[in-house]
Amino acid sequence: MSNSSSFNEFLLVVFADMWELQLLHFSLFLGIYLAALLDHRLHTPMHFFLLNLSLLDLGTISTTVSKSMANFLWDTRAISYFGCAAQVFHFTFLMSTEYSLLTVMAYDRFTAICKPLHYGTIMGSRACVKMAAAAWGSSFFSALLHAANTFSLPLCQGNVVEQFFCEIPQILKLSCSDSYLREVGVIVFSICLALGCFVFIVLSYMQIFTAVLRIPSEEGRHKAFSMCLPHLAVVSLFVVTVMFAYLKPPSPSSPALDLVVAVLYAVVPPAVNPLIYSMRNKELKDTCKKKYL
Repeated sequence: MSNSSSFNEFLLVVFADMWELQLLHFSLFLGIYLAALLDHRLHTPMHFFLLNLSLLDLGTISTTVSKSMANFLWDTRAISYFGCAAQVFHFTFLMSTEYSLLTVMAYDRFTAICKPLHYGTIMGSRACVKMAAAAWGSSFFSALLHAANTFSLPLCQGNVVEQFFCEIPQILKLSCSDSYLREVGVIVFSICLALGCFVFIVLSYMQIFTAVLRIPSEEGRHKAFSMCLPHLAVVSLFVVTVMFAYLKPPSPSSPALDLVVAVLYAVVPPAVNPLIYSMRNKELKDTCKKKYL
């Protein structure tokens, strides 16, 4: 195929050739999707950032998992060219926004635990709206740049995407031009920004853990660690798997590994976030206030 205009669809990979294993994959994805969709806390968010995170989690799951399930039901691997481009844009947009909000929420948790007496002033409604707007706006333009760069490339290595959704690294493998290095440069820049956010999150949690260790109550310390450690674990899983997926050298011999890594960063975090971030800060803030008062 001479270029991307030679075809009007991509073919996505299936998890297994056996119908029974495909049914298992469909059942697992359906369970994950329904768990995220029907969690009652998604419809009664406990504060402003949880509302944003809930919407992002539902959007991310709907962008990737629903198409994979639909393909199973219709016994097809196809996704249209424009559908693939839309999936790349929406997935990049939603995941970038979610990671930005997770960074903001780490700061929110830091403020709640380390500066509980000033929490209401620092994290006022106006500040929250500005931070959320910055996360959504910057991620929109970042996703637009990634999608435009990726789908402006000539694709002459066929139209088979070795992934269960349209993932940028897999589409770049189909390119026959050195111009793909332009998108690689944008990816590297984005990863560097993500690493900067990750460093900020880690530093925030170091301050949080230092403050938690000063809490005299063993129950209070246990509650604080049980709230903070899962958050940090999910963020770490997301960062490590994204870096592996987007920065590792292309290897045609590891499609199964690519599938597992994609599930770990594209499906697992949005599925478990509603459970982790539904915990209230109120009790923990009350514990910290008693410590400082």
